[in-house]
Amino acid sequence: MPHPEPTDPLTAELVVDIAAAVTPAVSPDGRLVAYDVVAHGDAGGNAGGGAGGNAGGRPSGAILVAAVDGSAAPRRLTDGAARERAPKWAPDSAALFFISDREEEGSAQLRRIRPDGGEDTVETLTSRRGGIVGHCPLLDGRTVALLAADEPTAEDERREAERDDAKVWGRHLPPTRLRLLDLASGVVRTVDGLGDRHVVEVTQRPDGGPLAVLSWSTPELGHGVMTAELHVVDPGSGAVHDLGPVGAEAQSPAWWKHDGGWHLAHLAVTPGQLIGGLAVVDTVPPTTGPAVEHRNLTADMSVCPTELVQVADGPPLALFADGLDTALYRLDPETLRFQQLSKTPGLLAGLTASRSGDTVAVLASTAYEPKDVHAGPVGGPLARIGDTAPELRGIRWGVQERLSHRAADGLQLDGLLILPVGRARDDGPFPLVTLVHGGPYSRYADEFALNAVDCGQWLAAAGYAVLLPNPRGGSGHGHEFAATAAGAVGGDEWTDVLGFIDLLVAQGVADPERLGIGGWSHGGFLAAWAIGRTDRFKAAMMGAGISDWGAQAGTGDWGILDAALGGSNGWDGPGPHLHDRNSPLSHAARIRTPMLILHGEQDTNVPLGQAIHFHRALRHFGVEHEFVVYPREGHGLEERAHQLDALRRIRAWYDRLLRTRAGA
Repeated sequence: MPHPEPTDPLTAELVVDIAAAVTPAVSPDGRLVAYDVVAHGDAGGNAGGGAGGNAGGRPSGAILVAAVDGSAAPRRLTDGAARERAPKWAPDSAALFFISDREEEGSAQLRRIRPDGGEDTVETLTSRRGGIVGHCPLLDGRTVALLAADEPTAEDERREAERDDAKVWGRHLPPTRLRLLDLASGVVRTVDGLGDRHVVEVTQRPDGGPLAVLSWSTPELGHGVMTAELHVVDPGSGAVHDLGPVGAEAQSPAWWKHDGGWHLAHLAVTPGQLIGGLAVVDTVPPTTGPAVEHRNLTADMSVCPTELVQVADGPPLALFADGLDTALYRLDPETLRFQQLSKTPGLLAGLTASRSGDTVAVLASTAYEPKDVHAGPVGGPLARIGDTAPELRGIRWGVQERLSHRAADGLQLDGLLILPVGRARDDGPFPLVTLVHGGPYSRYADEFALNAVDCGQWLAAAGYAVLLPNPRGGSGHGHEFAATAAGAVGGDEWTDVLGFIDLLVAQGVADPERLGIGGWSHGGFLAAWAIGRTDRFKAAMMGAGISDWGAQAGTGDWGILDAALGGSNGWDGPGPHLHDRNSPLSHAARIRTPMLILHGEQDTNVPLGQAIHFHRALRHFGVEHEFVVYPREGHGLEERAHQLDALRRIRAWYDRLLRTRAGA
C-alpha cells in the first residue's frame, strides 16, 4: 500500500533524478548478481548505489554487484562517471565484462573488472574507433564475441574532414559485424562468412560449441526486422552454417538439449503474421542446409512471452506477460509446452539465470515499488537485493486499483486506476486523465511507473484520477488479442478505452465535465484520434504520436509494420486508402479540444513531420494548441532539462483546462 502519511513533496526533479536498476546478470555459479544503475546528471549517488551522472544531463551508469542470498549489500564496482552498462560474467565467475564510454563519450569499449576489486582492477580490452555495441564472453574463457562496425578507413576520415560525405541510401548505415577477441593477445578477427549482414545478437551453445547468430539484411530497422536470419557459427574456424529466414522481430536465440540433440529457439511475432503476439519458435538445426521446420511452442496460449533465456542443464526459461502480472515459465521438453513456475503481481523484466538454471534474478516492480533487482531460486520466492531509490519511501502515492471491464463484444479487458493522492473513490468525482500506452503491442502491468512518459503518479499528486487502460492490440492476452490492431487502429481499441472512461463516470469516480487524454507514441496517436471522434475531452496531449499512417509507413523506422497497423500505404494507387481513414489528420476538421504536442527533433521512429503536419492542421482550423520540439531528442526524452520541462508542461496544461469548473 502507499505510504500512509506524506513526508516529502513529489517534485519534477525527484521524478527525473530517480536512479534505475537495469540489465541484471547472475554469475554462472549462482552466487552473485551484477547490474548497472542509470541516473541523470544531477542525480548524484545515494544509499542504493545510484549512478553519478554527467554534466550534459544525459543518463550515465555505474556497475554494482551483490550477493544473490542478500548476505552482503550491493557494492559499486565503478563510479558512474561514464555510461557503463551491459555487465556479463566470465564463465568461471571470476571476472565481469561490461561496456563503457569512459575514454571517449559515445564510443563504448569493452572493459573487465574483478567482482572482489574496484576501479583499480579495471582493464580496457578494446580501443576500436567507433567502439563496440555488444559482447558475449565465450565458454573457453579465452575469447569474447564482439559486435562492432568496421573502423573508419583513411578514406572515410578524409571524406569526413573535407565534408565529402554524400550518403548513398542503403549503404549509409554501416553493418555491425561479428568479431572474436582473443583476450591473451588482444587480436580481433572478423567472421567473414556472414558477408555484409548486420549482426544483432549472438549466443553460444551451453556445451562450449557453436554460436547462434541472428542477423538482418540491413541496419535499417523497418527492413531489418523483416529480413532476419539465423546462423550457426563455429568460433574456432569461423565457418558459417545458414539456417535461413525467421519471423518478424526475431530476437533472443536460446539453445537447449533434449534426447541428445540440440534445439535452437527464439522469440518472434507469431509465424506468418506481421502484427500480433510474440511467440517462442523452435527448430532443430540440421547438419547442413537451412532449417526446414519452425514450431510455435506457445500457440493458443492466452499469455505472451516477453523474454527467453537459455540455461546449461535444461530447457529454457521464459517470462510471460499475463494480464496485469508477469509469470515465469519453463519449457517441458516432453510436451514442448511451457509450464508455469510462478506468477508475480506487476512487472518482471531482465530475466537472467545461473548456468544450472537453479538461481535467477530479475527486475521486479509492483504498484508502489519501482523496478529493482530481485533474486533467488528459480521456483521462488525472490527477494529484493537492490535498494536503488530509497528516497521514494518518503513520498505518499495515489492508491492504484486494478480495473476489469467487458467490452461491447464481450472481450474481457483490464487496466489500472490511480486515485488522487490522499483521496478515496467516495471523494469523487475527480478530473480524470486517461493515459494510453504505446506500441500498440505494449501493456500497463500493475507496476510503479513514474517518469516523463508514464507520469500517472505525477498527475495523481496534483489531484487527478488517472486511467491506464489496456485496450485490444496490446500484450498480455495472447496472439489473437494483439492481432486485432492490424489495419484497424483507432477502431475497437478506441471503444475499449471509451468503455473504461464510461465505467468510471458511471461509478462516480470521473467527472464527465473534466476529462483529459494523452499518451506517447501509439498512445499519442490514440489521443489525437480521440479528439477527432468526440468533444468530451477538455484537454489532450500527444507525445511523439502518429497523425498520418501513410506518411508514417513511408518515413518511420518500422516501415511495412506501420503500414500493417495503419491498413495500407501511399503507393497502392490514388486511393481512397484505408490508412487515411485511420489517421487523426483526416479528422482534424472535427477537433475542438485543446492539444499539447510534444516531439523530439531527431525522432526517426515517429518522425517530427508527423507533429508538424498535425500542428499545421490544427492551426488551419483554429484549434487551440501548443507545439513543443525538443532538440537532440529521439523517440522519447533523455536529457534532464527536457524531462523536467515535459513534466511541468503536461501538468500545467491539464491544470489550466481541467480545473476551470467551480470547486475543482
